[in-house]
Amino acid sequence: MSVADLTTSPVASTYTKTSSRLPSPQLSLSSTRLSVHFSRSPRPNPRAQNFKITCSVNQAPSPVAVQTEEAKNKSECFGVFCQTYDLKAEEETKSWKKLINVAVSGAAGMISNHLLFKLASGEVFGPDQPIALKLLGSERSFQALEGVAMELEDSLYPLLREVSIGINPYEVFEDVEWALLIGAKPRGPGMERAGLLDINGQIFAEQGKALNAVASRNVKVIVVGNPCNTNALICLKNAPNIPAKNFHALTRLDENRAKCQLALKAGVFYDKVSNMTIWGNHSTTQVPDFLNARINGVPVKEVIKDHKWLEEEFTEKVQKRGGVLIQKWGRSSAASTAVSIADAMKSLVTPTPEGDWFSSGVYTNGNPYGIAQDIVFSMPCRSKGDGDYELVKDVTFDEYLLKRIAKVHVLCTD
Repeated sequence: MSVADLTTSPVASTYTKTSSRLPSPQLSLSSTRLSVHFSRSPRPNPRAQNFKITCSVNQAPSPVAVQTEEAKNKSECFGVFCQTYDLKAEEETKSWKKLINVAVSGAAGMISNHLLFKLASGEVFGPDQPIALKLLGSERSFQALEGVAMELEDSLYPLLREVSIGINPYEVFEDVEWALLIGAKPRGPGMERAGLLDINGQIFAEQGKALNAVASRNVKVIVVGNPCNTNALICLKNAPNIPAKNFHALTRLDENRAKCQLALKAGVFYDKVSNMTIWGNHSTTQVPDFLNARINGVPVKEVIKDHKWLEEEFTEKVQKRGGVLIQKWGRSSAASTAVSIADAMKSLVTPTPEGDWFSSGVYTNGNPYGIAQDIVFSMPCRSKGDGDYELVKDVTFDEYLLKRIAKVHVLCTD
């Protein structure tokens, strides 16, 4: 199935079911007293989810559940969101930035279970940035999604102002400024790659349409679900009202892995490694670029004299690191993937150190490297910290690097 097929074919997915969602309350951080109460309507079954949140800057009465016809005989509150609070605004909240909305798909999975707490803690956006988390799951994962929300409640993050959960991307993605698309169907035993592409293609086509319909016009999208380059391309093709430049396929984990291997070989700490580029896909065909990488500001090939190791063992280690981890751990990486997502986001909201760059799978139109147009391909990027990026022009190519990039380039355009 081609990308074009996915932009026009009907999409059969789990997103046609009635969703659940906690609409975001509006908080007045400038008032001296703040009272917020949350109420959730009864949930008779995972197919009919309806939430209501009401907020007031004055002390609010006890919440009243909104009864639906299907659930008029049942009532269930969602932990802390059933309570009414009388909060005294603290001095620090007066200087907080405007609330930022972040959607996460596959929110009940292992990667999200690590990532969400990094986001809620302020690690990514900073200690003065309140955040609303909008979590997308499926009917099958809905109870686990509730469990994730409960853990977020129990963590008492002051910056975490809102949490909503649902199974309909058209509701969960409403007004989001960041969309982290982690959820995807993994490849199972005996499954052909074409079959996996077909299933995941439908998922990401639908999510692209939802983002196009309801998300912020400048939403930043990071696609993690594999094959992430293809899924990112499908997603952006289904979101014509959002700049194609805003879509990223995650290759930061590969960059981090490459930095680690170079640091180990050179006998330095990994923060001494810079200018690391991953060319191509998040796959075993990727090209970790040691030609342009530096250690303590010095070209890697001048620090590591064993060039055969760089061309063979180093490259293969980075390419196959994920598979080795599965053999050792019994499952694919989760914590390190979450760290790399946070790193990728920080690279877009923090100015890139002078002379350095980072890797991201981005749309190739207008690239200066001769990479084919109209695909998603990992390349070196710099950011001013405004969420945008530019491609790095001052990179060096030799015969070895050009040959490796050409090989993965062919695979990407087939």
